[in-house]
Amino acid sequence: MSGIQDRFNSVMKSFARKEKQPDTEVVADEPNDKESHFKRVKGSDPRAATCRGKLQHKRSKLNQDINKHLLLRQGAENLLRAAENKKVRQAVALELSFVTSNLQYLREELSDLNSSVEIYQGQDNSGTPYIPMIPFGLKETKYIDFGDAFKDFILEHYSEDAEKYIGSIQDFTDIRQAMRTPQRNQNGLALLFEYYNQLYFIERRFFPPDRSLGIHFEWYDSLTGLPSCQRTVAFEKASVLFNMAALYSQLAARQERGTQEGLDSAVDSYLRAAGIYRYILENFSNAPSRDLDADVLDVLSNLLLAQAKECLLEKLLLPQEKLDLSAQLDIGQEAAQVSETYHRLREQMAAPSVQESLPLSWQQLIHIKEVYYTALSHHHFGVGLLEHEGPLTRRVADTLQLSQRDREGQLLSVEHKVPKNTAQKEYLAKCHLHEAIVLHEEAMRLYRMARELKKREMLHHVLRLGLDLSTEQYTLLQREDDFDEPVDPPVITGSSKYQLSLQAPDFSRYQVADLFRSLGPVEVFSAHHHWSAPRAVHIERRAGEGLGFSVKMEAPVVVVGVEPAGLAERVGLKEGDYIAGIDDEDLKWASHTDVVAHIRRAGSQFTLHIITPMDKTEPTPEPPRPPALPPLSDKTWGSLSSSGVSSGVSSRKPSPASSLASQNSKGSAKRHSWNPFKKGPRSDHPELYSSNVVLR
Repeated sequence: MSGIQDRFNSVMKSFARKEKQPDTEVVADEPNDKESHFKRVKGSDPRAATCRGKLQHKRSKLNQDINKHLLLRQGAENLLRAAENKKVRQAVALELSFVTSNLQYLREELSDLNSSVEIYQGQDNSGTPYIPMIPFGLKETKYIDFGDAFKDFILEHYSEDAEKYIGSIQDFTDIRQAMRTPQRNQNGLALLFEYYNQLYFIERRFFPPDRSLGIHFEWYDSLTGLPSCQRTVAFEKASVLFNMAALYSQLAARQERGTQEGLDSAVDSYLRAAGIYRYILENFSNAPSRDLDADVLDVLSNLLLAQAKECLLEKLLLPQEKLDLSAQLDIGQEAAQVSETYHRLREQMAAPSVQESLPLSWQQLIHIKEVYYTALSHHHFGVGLLEHEGPLTRRVADTLQLSQRDREGQLLSVEHKVPKNTAQKEYLAKCHLHEAIVLHEEAMRLYRMARELKKREMLHHVLRLGLDLSTEQYTLLQREDDFDEPVDPPVITGSSKYQLSLQAPDFSRYQVADLFRSLGPVEVFSAHHHWSAPRAVHIERRAGEGLGFSVKMEAPVVVVGVEPAGLAERVGLKEGDYIAGIDDEDLKWASHTDVVAHIRRAGSQFTLHIITPMDKTEPTPEPPRPPALPPLSDKTWGSLSSSGVSSGVSSRKPSPASSLASQNSKGSAKRHSWNPFKKGPRSDHPELYSSNVVLR
């Protein structure tokens, strides 16, 4: 009995220790044996216990559950089509309805998680409530083991020992694993940008256009939770870009909106996020994931722009001295502009193809904002007219005339949009304030009708505060002997003095090093080009005998000017061959000057490692041969210059030719050797190469 009691006590103590330990939710799915040894990468925190991290962890688990139920539903549907026994069909149909019901429940739960916007919001130190912004959740992805596929491709395509690149493969795997759980700060953004830039090299090194390596990139839709899988790196790039924009939206939502600096940072983040979605929209197509479709990306981009305009309006509403009528009218027009933006966005979200993908709470919140900011515009027009003393200036009169228009299909209810005396001014103010109260009450009604938004106390405080302020100002105009009931005021036309411009992603800011640089320059040694296996050419020169060839270009150098029946031709050197190494030295990155220096130091016996390009599609006419190579002496070595052989071979880098052949070639015809890898200006910026990528 005492033994049982002891075990019970030890179990209770272990539970107590667990309760004291901080919550370390893992955002990604549980790692397997291959995933347990990843090193920590800056910008990633897979065990962050923040509210946002826990929310992302729940979203990841829901994605996996949705995937499992999709597989179960597919299996049940196949069995239902194949079954002939009536009882079996009934049992399968019952199971299918159960799985479908669970799947619908999981999707609703995911939609509720996407509606959890409050934990992303920043709080003002003064405690002033703000209308919540809408951040986007990150896409989830599964772990990928690149080891076997990359090693096989290195051995087969590059004819190199794959064991030398195990460290590079592991480094890339570590970066991708870390990218799955970025920190919610600038370090997390830098990690995503660096991984995206690294994909430029990986795609060119290991993904040939004519076949697949068997590597599948699987991502979950951030809005529906449905999995999508493709073999193209373009899908991986688009998904990473989506997460960049989503992370920007989260950073914008958490800014302190009670300060000008916080609002400026929020606007900048929103514009950068919208710019990334536009970049995806313009450079990637035929996406298998719903959240990467053109219509959804367009809505998300416009939503970010609307929230940026909302932040700019809040800058005008920051606590300050009493505003004059002109400033109040400017704020009213800005508020009307924000309302019109949300109105157009709500119409765009009402499209069936978009509506089914976006959370209902987003649409409800956007509707509330549309009504609220219309009410705010009328409030500031009414307060400005009410507090103004004296006659209207010419500028104010013009603003009133241009900013108010007749309601469609109705005569203007107010006789004068520009009041000419105090009585008209107070009556116009009364009409605007009454309209503000009506609209604030409508916003409160929409709030009460929204099930998810009823939990957002901060939103309720803002709506209640707006209603109370308008009611307080309207009370000042009420008199016992006033029998003029307010009528519908003119419609306020939106206008803004701010001009927003989207910011394209700045990939050049995050430079990365090619992890597989040892394979050679990526412009030549890539999965898009083919060449023969490296062969060793042993050169043994007798005294007084010339080498019989020249070299040109660099990284790598190209063999040109092979002398007929000369030493080079006898040992197997050909026009267009690349010199990949000499003896034990790797020369794939060497310049022509370095290669000449290595050959000069090697003396009369050395071994060249040669590769022959195989991308040539048609025979090239054989050009005229240069004169015979004279004996190579110390004097000849000293006379080698950068203008030895004039050749028509296209150079990947402008560099002088280095001649190992005769200098006495005056009057000979210029050679036009074929160059299969004509290299343009180098660039480490992958955005220059992704504009024509199409997701298949």
